[in-house]
Amino acid sequence: MFGPARVEILNKLGLFTLNDIINYFPREHEDRGRYKNIYELQDGETAAIRVVIASNVSETRVRRNMAIYKVIAKDETGNIILTWFNQPYIKKQLRVGGEYSFYGKVKNTLGRIEMQSPVFDAGDKSKNTGKIIPIYPLTAGITQNVFRGIVETAVKSVQGNLIDSLPEWIRVQYKLDDIEKAIHNIHFPENLDEFEKARYRLAFEELLIMQLGLLRFKEKGQEDRKGISFNKDENMDELLATLPYTLTAAQQRVWKEIDKDMKSEKSMNRLVQGDVGSGKTIIATMSMFKAVRNGYQAVLMAPTAILARQHYEGIQRMVERFGIKVELLTGDITKKNKERILEELKSGEIDMIVGTHALIEENVTFKNVGIVITDEQHRFGVRQRGILSGKGEKVDTLVMTATPIPRTLAIILYGDLDISIIDELPPGRQKIDTFAVRRNMEERVNNFIKKELTSGRQAYIVCPLVEESEVMDGVKSVVEQLDYYKEVLKDFRVEMLHGKMRPKEKDEIMAKFKAKEIDVLISTTVIEVGVDVPNATIMIIENAERFGLAQLHQLRGRVGRGKFKSYCILKFDSKSDVVKQRMEIMQKSNDGFVISEKDLELRGPGDFFGTKQHGIPEFKVANLFVDIPIMKVAQGVANTIFEDDPSLNLPENTLLLKKIEKLFEEKISL
Repeated sequence: MFGPARVEILNKLGLFTLNDIINYFPREHEDRGRYKNIYELQDGETAAIRVVIASNVSETRVRRNMAIYKVIAKDETGNIILTWFNQPYIKKQLRVGGEYSFYGKVKNTLGRIEMQSPVFDAGDKSKNTGKIIPIYPLTAGITQNVFRGIVETAVKSVQGNLIDSLPEWIRVQYKLDDIEKAIHNIHFPENLDEFEKARYRLAFEELLIMQLGLLRFKEKGQEDRKGISFNKDENMDELLATLPYTLTAAQQRVWKEIDKDMKSEKSMNRLVQGDVGSGKTIIATMSMFKAVRNGYQAVLMAPTAILARQHYEGIQRMVERFGIKVELLTGDITKKNKERILEELKSGEIDMIVGTHALIEENVTFKNVGIVITDEQHRFGVRQRGILSGKGEKVDTLVMTATPIPRTLAIILYGDLDISIIDELPPGRQKIDTFAVRRNMEERVNNFIKKELTSGRQAYIVCPLVEESEVMDGVKSVVEQLDYYKEVLKDFRVEMLHGKMRPKEKDEIMAKFKAKEIDVLISTTVIEVGVDVPNATIMIIENAERFGLAQLHQLRGRVGRGKFKSYCILKFDSKSDVVKQRMEIMQKSNDGFVISEKDLELRGPGDFFGTKQHGIPEFKVANLFVDIPIMKVAQGVANTIFEDDPSLNLPENTLLLKKIEKLFEEKISL
């Protein structure tokens, strides 16, 4: 159907089959069928007009490689100048007295109305105007027009061959489009009503499949929820006496919920949410301590080796006086050490183990694990959590996240878990002053960094990109920023850190930063979940408009972890109102839950977690903030299906089952 060059471009977009193409949905639609009179046009708006050409096309050579083509057009209400750059074919396509439809951006300067580089159709044609046009997220080398043609061909070629995964009774009862109609109208609707119906149908299907998937995971976890009852008195006061502080009321409340779960005869399955620095690690340690005091082993899995080591060191400090043996298992330990740890885990000599994905490898076996804990849950998949839990018999499961997730979203994403929230920071935790600044403040910001560094403090500088090849207009990479800051801060030690480095290299850089051997660390978001560096007091975020609020909040939480006053400076370029709103929210609020609600509202869930997060299925159509009413209907339908057919073995449900399996088919990154 397509030549090799075109196939290569489509592959870059992740499109390999006809099915991929028809399910590559527009990012927006432009309604080019609502024509305006010239006198109604507003400066800055994008609009459609029907006009008559009133002059010949003029050509002006500005310089060697730049020619401007202009023509005057009119309707009953006024005149408009239409302008194109370096498009000589315009002279042949527009004739005086001919009627045309144009669509483009309007510029109104003191009553002189102009439309720059508009698309157009002659007479009654409607290729580029006169209808609702889909706009797709594309890559270099392919235009919207060409891609629309590809999608149109693909949609026509599958007509009569698409099988609907939604059972007929659901489509009839809820008045949903069939799949062919929905696919056609999500791309090429005749009107906005058709588009909304198609969107509702596809969003409903996505949410239904997710709900059914979560119900299946919950059901599997509860098939025999009879678990371990940790009833022996573990004397938690002894452990808490080792702390230099008392638990907050929120920590105490969450511990009571966990303690009750652990004493119960049912297996615990609980999510603990807490803002950056809210004290989740102590809750995890208490849970592990309780399990060990009841004669069981305990496991904690973290997403990075550096975070695992931090947990390991903190837990070991707290429990070593009780004769509890704690070990660390990551992918970079020596073969000899790993063999010893595996042997001691199997024999039960090790009481607590902290590690990375290395813990879910097949050769890791336990004598009698009683509780498994995963930290930063959104970086692991549901299956990965399941593999870890499967290392024991009817174990208690605790998952933790420092990404504050709005409760409505948490219930959807973690529908198979009970939810606890630590919504209070420990006393003495520093409030971080946040400032959003534009590029013209660069010198002042640099002077401020120098002042803090001269006082003996350290700074993080975060960039969205690793190297120049990852092109984003106006965005500097870590590599470029390293050169810049080594020059600006030449009296200080500046190093870089990014995800493309080897794990050992990353750990070494971070260890040096923690040991104050590096003054400034230029990094990607790899430090979002990382080591505590109490001496770091400045977080500079370059191109802050490129990050979600939840992610900015996570990054900000890397500072303010010691006794020194800390600052977060958000550098941004965009003039968009939404970006300004987001920067204002960051300056006004330090509450992760308030920020996450706003983030979801302003950006939608697709960007909420940043890119390529593990464990959270991506929606192509549904928006969890906007579509909560659809989600509630889908939840009701999912419950009905599940009551009648929990295994989804009935013929009418087999296609739903296939989609569920595909949705939750997560790759495990080792």
